[in-house]
Amino acid sequence: MAKSKDARVTVILECTGCIRNGNGVKKVPTGISRYITQKNRRNTPNRLELRKFCPYCYKHMIHGEIKK
Repeated sequence: MAKSKDARVTVILECTGCIRNGNGVKKVPTGISRYITQKNRRNTPNRLELRKFCPYCYKHMIHGEIKK
């Protein structure tokens, strides 16, 4: 029997605001908020973006899918 590809995959969501706020001499962000979730590959083939709370920005920010 052939093994079928699983429709659900685990993805990592990273805060887009923390990456952009790396201003300064060091250019290292103070912290990067990350969430782990699952998505259905068949229903959402493109990258996932969700609005989640970022504890470093202290507000709800857009978290985008990144590569593992």
